[in-house]
Amino acid sequence: MRLSRKLSGAIAAAGLLALSGSPAAADDKWGAHIDLEGKAGTKRNLGEAEIFIPLAQNDATLFFGDIRTRLDDRDSREGNVGLGLRHMLGGGWNLGGYGYFDLRRTESGHSYQQLTFGAEALGEDFDLRANSYWPVGKTVKSLDSLNTATLSGSTITVRAGEEHALRGFDAEVGWRLPVFEAEGPLDLRLYAGGFTFYDPDDGDVPDVTGPRLRAEFTAYEVPYLWDGARLTLGAEWQHDEVRGGQGFASLRLRIPLQPERERARRLTAQERRMTVPVIRDVDIVAQAGAFGAVETATETADGRPLTVLSSASTSGAALPAAVAAAGANATVILSGTFNTTAATTLQDGQTLMGAGTVTVKTPSGRTAALATPAATIAGAITDWTVAMANDSTLSGLTVSNTSGITTDAVLVAGVDNVAILDNTLTATSTSGDEAAAIATAGNIDTLLIRGNTLTATDARTGGITYGIFLSAGGTTETNVTVAGNTFSSSGGVANFTISANGTAFVTAASTGNIIISGTCSGGGSTGSVSFTNGSTCP
Repeated sequence: MRLSRKLSGAIAAAGLLALSGSPAAADDKWGAHIDLEGKAGTKRNLGEAEIFIPLAQNDATLFFGDIRTRLDDRDSREGNVGLGLRHMLGGGWNLGGYGYFDLRRTESGHSYQQLTFGAEALGEDFDLRANSYWPVGKTVKSLDSLNTATLSGSTITVRAGEEHALRGFDAEVGWRLPVFEAEGPLDLRLYAGGFTFYDPDDGDVPDVTGPRLRAEFTAYEVPYLWDGARLTLGAEWQHDEVRGGQGFASLRLRIPLQPERERARRLTAQERRMTVPVIRDVDIVAQAGAFGAVETATETADGRPLTVLSSASTSGAALPAAVAAAGANATVILSGTFNTTAATTLQDGQTLMGAGTVTVKTPSGRTAALATPAATIAGAITDWTVAMANDSTLSGLTVSNTSGITTDAVLVAGVDNVAILDNTLTATSTSGDEAAAIATAGNIDTLLIRGNTLTATDARTGGITYGIFLSAGGTTETNVTVAGNTFSSSGGVANFTISANGTAFVTAASTGNIIISGTCSGGGSTGSVSFTNGSTCP
């Protein structure tokens, strides 16, 4: 907003100066004017106000000032202040050159400065234009929202997000379609050109390069408007690999500050083209992405220790010890498949996770969101594969247990504040008497089981299978929430929930569960788990 106010103030001051200064000489050909333009685009919409001020002139030469302000509907603002010189040659060509100082605030909130230099040759039937763009000052700004984190083996690297103002060049050639007389009040021109913008100091920033096509129809006499008014309709299309294709339809209206009828004579086609708008790129082109320095992440954003265990370097047999070594309150990310015959026991406050997202932090304090990979713990263990701890979380993992006796994928025993989220948990008993995807024992306060796929299978006819087996051994479990899970139980006596010979206090948030197979066994519970088919258990 500060940039917008400064530019608006500059334009207003220039306008007052033009209006309140000495009257234009009677023989002056060219007077001050304001152009207002709106551009409706396929990806953004722009609005522009421009004041064009002749500073000195003779019969064939015009020295002028040009002030512009521009905004779009993506919170970008830009202003340009420039000087230009145009001269009419005897053969019908107008030659010109100009320079601008540009200031832009991008949609990311960063501001950049730039110098623009251009040259043009405007003829009766053909036009040639070329511009070069030179960012000055600080051209690279940090953009933490674009930091990226990647996992390679057991190392997490974070690359800094940055926005770069790019150096560039564009050019075009135009042709007047001979559908109207050259000296008439209507003019239709087609333009073809191209552009390239690049960072000369950083090869990781992709170049912004592509073609641009324009069409421009101008009416030099507009019914019901003042003398000297011009109305220009335009269409534009451009494409590059970074921003893709985008098009604009534009409407430009000229408001003269000194009516043409007060001048010595009517302008010829060559003379009126001395005040056509300078054509240049509408932006200081900036490219944002993960282009900065690379660091290794060592902890989560909230300061928890961070450990990555890959099956490529940590065997299934070594997994229990490696998880224990990560320590209390650590976040442990698994990658790969771990085949194990020993139970993995979490430490207090630990998070053990596979597929998901975690925000990580580098020693310098830079943070980024890491998409973590899928991981599997495949156990062949009597009793359980993973045991939870106080204040622990299990998320995004595939955990299975296949054994011949009591078979549990996950055990929650006598610990509080446990979350089991978005896992695929499978227990398969080949000859035992019980299989449970999640089994609990001991008094527990606060257990959240959400978004899991829970499967239990027992090959023995007399066996019992549980999606969740709560409050075993006559214990009490409070604040139990079972929500959004999918249950499948088969073989023997197939149950999906809830309690056996103890008491489970189930919260009202235990909703949205899905039954694939199995029947309810819910004695001893207070509250109930509800399912999408309208049933509850108990």
